[in-house]
Amino acid sequence: MTISSTSAVTVTGVTRRFGPVLALDDVTLEVGHGELVGLLGPNGAGKSTLLSLVSGQRRPDAGQVRLDGRDPRDPRARTALGLTPQETGLPATLRVREVVDFVAGHYPEPVPTDELLDQFGLTDLGRRQTGSLSGGQKRRLAVALSLVGRPRVVLLDEPTTGLDVSGRTALWDAIRQYHASGGTVLLTSHYLEEVQALAERVVVIDRGNVLADDSLQAVLSRVGMRRVQLTDAEGVRREHLVPDSDAFVRDLVTAGTPFRDLEIRGATLEEAFGELVGQGAEQAAGTTHAGVTTNEGALR
Repeated sequence: MTISSTSAVTVTGVTRRFGPVLALDDVTLEVGHGELVGLLGPNGAGKSTLLSLVSGQRRPDAGQVRLDGRDPRDPRARTALGLTPQETGLPATLRVREVVDFVAGHYPEPVPTDELLDQFGLTDLGRRQTGSLSGGQKRRLAVALSLVGRPRVVLLDEPTTGLDVSGRTALWDAIRQYHASGGTVLLTSHYLEEVQALAERVVVIDRGNVLADDSLQAVLSRVGMRRVQLTDAEGVRREHLVPDSDAFVRDLVTAGTPFRDLEIRGATLEEAFGELVGQGAEQAAGTTHAGVTTNEGALR
């Protein structure tokens, strides 16, 4: 891959260890300005480690990381960065509005507090102490704080953890709005439907290695199986996972098998992810068994 000096994020040949654990193994990745990239991987894959390097919280053992062309540990680079880590420590006794005002004071042209609170549905909570907020409310505030400085790049590590459906949808809208304005987003999520709903590009990482880096559709197309659903002669709805849906349907017709309500679809991102991780495990172990689908709830 040719790395551009004008990219929002560049990671070149990066390796990072924690004692005997190899968290990232010669990883190279480029995120262009205005991209919305979803980073997927199972527990311990190296996703959060990668974000910590991009944000300047850690440094690589080998290789180079650049944020908007600068070392991310340079304060000038971080003024263009917004970050929502997996766990955000908020001062329990400060009010929501006070926290937003405090963080906004670190930026030259922050989003007005009233506007930000309204965008994230926090207006009615402005005078509440953060220690009294629910987990979902704290999460909304954490993502709001990542955008208060009008950053050019935002890193979102599991941004909707703990949110209900309406809260998650509202947050998706805010992320889409930020991206539509030209912002760059790199997000991790264990909700695969979240990445499928938001991302234009997907990077799959496991055991510190990048297994796939392509458009959403290209990653989905890497799963050869198709799901065929139909209702049989007894009215039972059945689902078949087949490599060639056209051949499968032709065989049904040729055999005179009665069916109705035929539905054929491609793979979901969860199925694509499961197969890619399964293939990576096979390569690491030198085995040749079939790919597996990873349980969504276990992904981090």
